[in-house]
Amino acid sequence: MTDVAGRPFRRLLLTGASGGLGRVLRPYLRGLCDTLRASDLVAPPDAGAGEECIGCDVGDRPAVMDLVRGVDAIAHFGGESVENTFDRILHANLLGTFNVYEAARRHGVKRIVYASSGQVTGFYPTDVVVDPSMPVRPSSLYGVSKAFGENLSRLFFDRYGIETVCLRIAMAFPEPTTHRMLRSYLSYRDLCELVHRGLVAPGVGHAIVYGVSANRDLLWRNPDAARIGWTPRDSSEPFRAGVEARQPVPDPDDVQNRFHGGRFTQDGPFEDRAT
Repeated sequence: MTDVAGRPFRRLLLTGASGGLGRVLRPYLRGLCDTLRASDLVAPPDAGAGEECIGCDVGDRPAVMDLVRGVDAIAHFGGESVENTFDRILHANLLGTFNVYEAARRHGVKRIVYASSGQVTGFYPTDVVVDPSMPVRPSSLYGVSKAFGENLSRLFFDRYGIETVCLRIAMAFPEPTTHRMLRSYLSYRDLCELVHRGLVAPGVGHAIVYGVSANRDLLWRNPDAARIGWTPRDSSEPFRAGVEARQPVPDPDDVQNRFHGGRFTQDGPFEDRAT
């Protein structure tokens, strides 16, 4: 609902507001609403004008019910953002994502942008270009949890009409620093504009968009990007010469170069690889 100042939302919720991407999105999303409700496990510091900063464990259902009350839309970036033990992934990413969607259902929220991950298809070889119609092949427990969230959001759309744009975010950093990142780089500007379009584009239904800038050698096809009206404006090309000068030529047999998911496809007990 657009207010008299032309902002798309009266109150917008950002979970994971203190995380790496949440800190980038927070000032941008503030311009889309009268009030930004910024949430993380510990309340984000330095609440500015038009901000509500709230501490909330997304695995705590009653707390999430209170958190979602009164919001118009949700950018869900909360939870574990890297590989971890199954118990931590279960609590934050599976239970936590269910709690967000169930709270949205109960409070009548009809649009969510869900931070998924390129690790949902991380076990595809790097010589295969992947699109969202292909079966998931997670490269980690974290990737499994994001595939769960995508499927859960599909159920909540089909059953309850809650529209979701799932963002399979690749590598969002100030600039690419490795050969692998030259293919998977997402600029902060493209990230912010992608989340914006995911929140406001009409009639998205259930969409899956790879969060990646207009790089030269892409690992993904992105048909749903046009559905939400998003065209990336940046590219890794301005950084290529510097990366190639600093980094050795990648070994094609190295696991980080064989699969989309890089190091997360390595063998070994999950608990030992938790970060």
